[in-house]
Amino acid sequence: MTQLMIRKNQTMVTEFFFAIFPKLHEGGLSFFIPLLLIYGFIVTGNLMIFIVIQVDMALHTPMYFFISVLSFLEIWYTTTTIPKMLSSLVSEQKTISLTGCLMQMYFFHSLGITEGCVLTAMAIDRYIAICNPLRYPTIMTPKLCIQLTAGSCLCGFLLVLPEITWIATLPFCGSNHIHQIFCDFTPVLSLACTDTSLVVIVDGIHAVEILASFLIIALSYIRIIMVILGMPSAEGRYKAFSTCASHLAVFLLFFGSVAVMYLRFSVTYSVFWDTAIAVTFVILAPFLNPIIYSLRNKDMKDAIGRLFHYQKRFDGAGR
Repeated sequence: MTQLMIRKNQTMVTEFFFAIFPKLHEGGLSFFIPLLLIYGFIVTGNLMIFIVIQVDMALHTPMYFFISVLSFLEIWYTTTTIPKMLSSLVSEQKTISLTGCLMQMYFFHSLGITEGCVLTAMAIDRYIAICNPLRYPTIMTPKLCIQLTAGSCLCGFLLVLPEITWIATLPFCGSNHIHQIFCDFTPVLSLACTDTSLVVIVDGIHAVEILASFLIIALSYIRIIMVILGMPSAEGRYKAFSTCASHLAVFLLFFGSVAVMYLRFSVTYSVFWDTAIAVTFVILAPFLNPIIYSLRNKDMKDAIGRLFHYQKRFDGAGR
């Protein structure tokens, strides 16, 4: 039951209701089971990639260091939203407190921006590796990789803080129905009973963040493709393309859906398309990342094989 608070003759909302989720007897279970399986795969797949990269010395390179960071972030990125979706699908209580909603927004967007920064660092890493291979070992040192990761986290967790702090000061009254699968800026701000024209500034900040990362990554890969096409060896071209293809796929899937959602300014979509776009970068992109970085990556497949082979030998020796 919605908790309400009477303050200054105005009914203030203290929790939100996710109106988009069906009731359990109306098909909620048919969404719950696939989503649970997908979430399990995302967590185990990314955790496996993270562990394999940590324990296999052959993967202790800058590229795989960033992939391990991305996998670690993906686990927490999906955990900010999917468990709440799962509970909303099977529970009659499809609500989230105002504080819980603000926390979900903060961590979801902080981790999302951090991921975007890490993808940018990965593009720079591939650019140096392919366009300036002789200087690569001296430029992409372990110290620089850690600094880039720390900078990505700092950027992600600080950029969203003023926005969340501002939203926390807004009064919410009247309807408390959120027509989205998680707490996001636009659906929540539409429920505020005060002037939210500052949202234009918020949209501008999002646009700068997304476009800056997109531009750096796009320019890096354009230059990389030009260098690869100029390679004399067909085998060298194939190896370079296969290495960059996985990064490009993740980049296009993540930034494509994010750009459609957050670079629209005054353009509005139907609830269906809003939900479909959100599903793409909240569920689909994290689901495909372990597949792209493991099943389509020979080094990762070999490392996973070595890990399981060692585990079998260890178990056999213990008997």
